[in-house]
Amino acid sequence: MSAPNLLAGSGSGSVFAEPNRRVPGRWIAVFATAWLGIWMAQLTPVQLLLPAQIDRRLQPENWVDSVVAFGVISGIAGLCAIVAYPLTGALSDRTTSRFGRRRPWIAGGAVLFAAALLLLGAQTTMLGIGFFWALALTGFCVMTAALTATISDQVPVDQRGYVSGWLSAPQAVGIIVGLLLVTMLFTGQFAGYLVVAVLLLVLAVPFLLLPDAVLQPHQRAPVTVLGLLSSLWISPREHPDFGWTLLSRVLVSFGNAFGTTLLLYFLMFGLNDENAEDDLILLTLVYMVFVILASIFLGRWSDALGIRKGFVFVAAGLQGFAALLLAFIPDLGVAMVAAGILGLGYGCFLSVDQALATQVLPDPAARGKDLGIMNIATAVPQALAPLLGAFTVAVGGGFQALFVLAGLCAFGGALAVTRVKAVR
Repeated sequence: MSAPNLLAGSGSGSVFAEPNRRVPGRWIAVFATAWLGIWMAQLTPVQLLLPAQIDRRLQPENWVDSVVAFGVISGIAGLCAIVAYPLTGALSDRTTSRFGRRRPWIAGGAVLFAAALLLLGAQTTMLGIGFFWALALTGFCVMTAALTATISDQVPVDQRGYVSGWLSAPQAVGIIVGLLLVTMLFTGQFAGYLVVAVLLLVLAVPFLLLPDAVLQPHQRAPVTVLGLLSSLWISPREHPDFGWTLLSRVLVSFGNAFGTTLLLYFLMFGLNDENAEDDLILLTLVYMVFVILASIFLGRWSDALGIRKGFVFVAAGLQGFAALLLAFIPDLGVAMVAAGILGLGYGCFLSVDQALATQVLPDPAARGKDLGIMNIATAVPQALAPLLGAFTVAVGGGFQALFVLAGLCAFGGALAVTRVKAVR
């Protein structure tokens, strides 16, 4: 790693100051590269490797059994995220390493994430699968909590929508690249986990070579168990903008997760599609294109106009509309249109809402911890959606109930963001 330096000046409070120097293209490029590796390592197991591994172990006669097992494992991993995100953020806020506050946690999280994936690939029992997936997601949370905090640390407000787009766009690319790698080149269970683990580490290295601001010991808040635990509570009464932004993110994330995590089962059993797996790839490609375009261009447009809430409101509304299309017009052609609308809305939401979140943080000295709490609102819905979604389909008698619920969540998130007052 290169020698660290102070990025925001040399004064005693410089580490916590709002950045005012625009980050260069090289910084954005390696930031996006790191996220590409992260999303491949996280989403390829979620979309294919983990469900297939569970299926091989259970060999269920009913697809709902497989989804429930996947949902239980994801839910347990989600509980780990609830702890890992804010705790990592709080500890990185207080880290006085000569390598900086964030880099040690990014590097350590990457190693934990990759090692857990390798061990996960060798598991043949449900207990082993559940344990190592929870450990892998913990590594993911540690790494991304610190990496997300670098946006607030180093990126000025008028550039955050664009930079956040480069957090979001690799998500769509990572899904496709990861799926292609494990279905065409590395087709074995262990080989699939191995390739995404290796790429995670390789693609993270360039960002770790960049400088990171060093926190001096006298600047560090006291590190006590009671202090850390008490800092995890942010009163919505005292900080309403943070609370409404958090609620909006929870609702929209649930809406998107309900609309996407059971899409293969919708094609197979809702539409009786004989080419469900091929059509899922096509739907994902359409979704990916619109996520990328919306993330980059609408994030930059939001920066230029200095507007966040309006973009988030429209983005959430588009996702709700796409979900209702699937609910009331269950047709493959309509699903293609809905995939485009959903990608447009989610791509815009990912970039602009991330920028909005950085502008409602209560304390500049606790950016990592506060953004860790925000990240819970994305990770936990993704983890719980398969189980809750399967329950909704079973109780509601079909996929229409699932997509209606997805739409209601998205519209609720749109309404919640309108309550934010301090940001346009």
